Amino acid sequence: MGILMAYMFFGRGSAKQSAGGAAIIHFLGGIHEIYFPYVLMNPRLILAVILGGMTGVFTLTILNGGLVSPASPGSILAVLAMTPKGAYFANITAIIAAMAVSFIIASILLKTSKVKEDDDIDAATRRVQDMKAESKGASALSAGDVTNDLSHVRKIIVACDAGMGSSAMGAGVLRKKVQDAGLSQISVTNSAINNLPPDVDLVITHRDLTERAMRQVPQAQHISLTNFLDSGLYTSLTERLVARTAPQHQRRESTRPSERQL
Repeated sequence: MGILMAYMFFGRGSAKQSAGGAAIIHFLGGIHEIYFPYVLMNPRLILAVILGGMTGVFTLTILNGGLVSPASPGSILAVLAMTPKGAYFANITAIIAAMAVSFIIASILLKTSKVKEDDDIDAATRRVQDMKAESKGASALSAGDVTNDLSHVRKIIVACDAGMGSSAMGAGVLRKKVQDAGLSQISVTNSAINNLPPDVDLVITHRDLTERAMRQVPQAQHISLTNFLDSGLYTSLTERLVARTAPQHQRRESTRPSERQL
């Protein structure tokens, strides 16, 4: 959390712009994987992660804090729900202390960074995807990997387990890009995997859920990702959709004069 806050104040480019939303997802949603690309852009930030973690554990030990059972996902809401009555002060103090230490260290490292170009969060996210895919012996999927014809795509669904939260935000990002590109004939919504309709043309979901989605709607095309806020993937997909639908639009325009003559 401290690292994301440091990017909000001292980051550059798209990393700074996206850090606020990522912090909300991290803190309230408990999806800690979302800060990985930010560390990958500046590996020195691992020091902030280590020192922040050490501070949190030390504070919990001194104040005798802890949980009655694991908090999953690691949202602040889940942490508070699993906190025993006498440990609220200790747990909240540990969270604030860890956040403060990681924020201070990350801020110093970001301000003293010699990297002059804008931080590219999209490129870093794709690197995380590639690294995770390689560790599993697979290659990462992206929008560019969809080689089938996209000209028929009219219904896109971003899907996850519950059909809320991260998939809803991902659908919002893609929907805006599709609308800005003038693709009014394409609808973008979010859904739970078990509720995917049979008429969907393209399904976007987390890599770990793609097999389930393919069993649910095998006739649709599928794209896997590891970050539902991967703006780069959505941009690439939108460009592909524009390129695929442009020939159809040109053909319709070319037939209009002859239709008027008739």
